[in-house]
Amino acid sequence: MKKIVKVTTIAFAVCLLATGCGSKAELKNNHTVVKTDEGKITADTLYESLRDKYGISVLVDMIDHQLFDEKYKTDDVEKETINSQIEQMKSQYNNDEDAFNAAITQYLGVEDEDELRDMLSLEYKRNLAIEDYVKNSVTDDEIQKYYDDEVVGDMKVRHILIKPDTNDDMSTEEKNEAEDKAKKEAEDLIKQLDEGADFEKLAKKYSDDTGSASDGGLIDYFNKDDNMDEAFLNASIDLEEGKYTKEPIKSSYGYHIILKVDQKKKPKLKEVKDDIIEEIATDKLNNDATLRYNALIEIRKESGIEFKDDSLKKDYDDLMNQLIESANTTANS
Repeated sequence: MKKIVKVTTIAFAVCLLATGCGSKAELKNNHTVVKTDEGKITADTLYESLRDKYGISVLVDMIDHQLFDEKYKTDDVEKETINSQIEQMKSQYNNDEDAFNAAITQYLGVEDEDELRDMLSLEYKRNLAIEDYVKNSVTDDEIQKYYDDEVVGDMKVRHILIKPDTNDDMSTEEKNEAEDKAKKEAEDLIKQLDEGADFEKLAKKYSDDTGSASDGGLIDYFNKDDNMDEAFLNASIDLEEGKYTKEPIKSSYGYHIILKVDQKKKPKLKEVKDDIIEEIATDKLNNDATLRYNALIEIRKESGIEFKDDSLKKDYDDLMNQLIESANTTANS
């Protein structure tokens, strides 16, 4: 973002109070804003100079302030988010105010912390608008498919964890041997279960999960949003009630034998619809680096945006195309 002082911003805002004439915005009466012995500078001249140098970056911010400031009122969540961002920025400069102020001027084009807060506030509101736009674009078919494929009832399991006895000083070969030994131990426990051994007793005796071993390996009801290891979670989902895994399940912790104790019915669609929409929207934004920019383009279109200056329209299109191309390049690199 280019550095723009407040006076310039105000001047440009005044210049935009124009009436359309053909394909170029012109000011009434070609008003003289400065006069010297050598001549005069008109509002038209000032407008064209500011437009060419700062126009599109200022204009886009002005448009988005109009679109989002009223709809997304600043609240405590926004304030806390921005405070956290600024604190993190300052920590990178050891909370040296002079170094921090110099950095935000050089790299972000803002003169002080107040301008930085304004910039972060607008970006925060843009993100809210983008999220709302993407959520509103989610179809009923997408919601139903996510519900059918991804939503499950809460699960209760017991497990036995066998951790490989490894450390950072070991060679790769030694670590592999420890892995093989742990897996073999888990396989031997599965054989004991096949022969009728009691799962809870084996968990109490052999499990390396100190949080659950004393309770027979019990892990009370959990679901996908409980930050479980993915391999452990998927294995638990796939199991039938009363069944245990016939092969050790490798996770980031070691090798598991999992017994599904119970699974509740999954909630009704209407109870989780809002959460599903949010998940789908998040997935779309994470999987498509250009979506945020395309969303902003559409939001502005829907607001009835109409450029009265062909040069600014071209600059706007070029800017958005550059942002989309840059996002694509970054995503594919």
